Amino acid sequence: MTDLSFAFTCLFTAALVLGLLIKFWLSSRQIRHVALHRSAVPTAFSKTISLDAHQKAADYTLAKARLGLLEMTLETVVLLAWTLLGGLSALNEVLAQWLGNSMTQQLMLLLSFVLVGGLIELPMSWYQTFVLEERFGFNKTTLKLWLADLMKSTLIGALIGLPIAALILWMMAATGSLWWLWAWLFWMGFNLLLLVIYPTLIAPLFNKFIPLEDETLKARVTALMQRCGFHAKGLFVMDGSKRSAHANAYFTGFGAAKRVVFYDTLLSKLSADEVDAVLAHELGHFKHKHILKRIVSMFAMSLAGFALLGYLAQQTWFYTGLGVQPNVMAANDALALLLFMLALPLFSFFVAPVFAQLSRTHEFEADAYAVQQTSASDLSTALLKLYEDNASTLTPDPLYVRFYYSHPGASERLSRMNASA
Repeated sequence: MTDLSFAFTCLFTAALVLGLLIKFWLSSRQIRHVALHRSAVPTAFSKTISLDAHQKAADYTLAKARLGLLEMTLETVVLLAWTLLGGLSALNEVLAQWLGNSMTQQLMLLLSFVLVGGLIELPMSWYQTFVLEERFGFNKTTLKLWLADLMKSTLIGALIGLPIAALILWMMAATGSLWWLWAWLFWMGFNLLLLVIYPTLIAPLFNKFIPLEDETLKARVTALMQRCGFHAKGLFVMDGSKRSAHANAYFTGFGAAKRVVFYDTLLSKLSADEVDAVLAHELGHFKHKHILKRIVSMFAMSLAGFALLGYLAQQTWFYTGLGVQPNVMAANDALALLLFMLALPLFSFFVAPVFAQLSRTHEFEADAYAVQQTSASDLSTALLKLYEDNASTLTPDPLYVRFYYSHPGASERLSRMNASA
């Protein structure tokens, strides 16, 4: 092992240990804080949220946090097994002996990695759906539907993912030292295409979408969008209740393919005024160009990521420092992709609070826009209903919120909203 390789192993190990300690510390803070405030509804919500609902949200949050501790431990063990303990290197050697050093071998390495990872995650996914979500009354799916979703998502992932992987591997081998730039251009084009085709070609494979039939609500929503200068291809209701009791609404698509989607669970729980307010919040994101800003940010960060991968793929210490012996007389492109995917989240974790803060800022701006277009009281009652129906705790640990939450906590969000009304 060279000095650079050893130094990178130490850096990787330090990031792994430090990140895990921070995650466990934040989760323990969240667990203690929520448990401490479980016995009483916060004063600001005492007239709107019952003690039973508050305690259910606390228990649900605690259950998810404790499961999260187990997931973090499993993820760390799996990461070490793939890297420093030699799992990925061994898998690569076995496939090379079987298939030779070829494109087929590299694709099989990627496919085997994904399949093994999926099998490892499967028990946890099953437990979360059929034990945790079931215990709190959220799960509406059946084992048959869950398995059908799993099969469909696996098949779609293979049909889309394998050709993309093959093309990127070809670019890495055939387009010279600037392969990463061509790969980035292709990847960005694919993501933009996905924004267009997902609503009409992929999403309907998992859920049923029907046009919004409530003429009164349709007229209100259409008027609101026209007032805000927003145009959509259609208003649809999704059968979210087929899988979960959680409620939501969202915009999907890009350009002329944009559409508004309401969960059927949302429409059953909110009044027309409250639906207007929730939709106005989503329109606020478009008004402030949050979606465009996020796309531009994604372009910039992915460009930096591809450029970094282009450099690391040529460095022997990158492979050996992560416990992998690179091929001497053959391409290491698939190994480079997998190692980069394994290592990147470890280091990007430390800048996650910056992006979480940016997301919360966007949520505040969208709330302020919604209050201008509808009313603070309607948005407040709608959000409180969603907090209650989704069992979202009203008393999260403030530091945990700052680090992880993409949306502001309930108290901070509602007080800021009422102040701007």
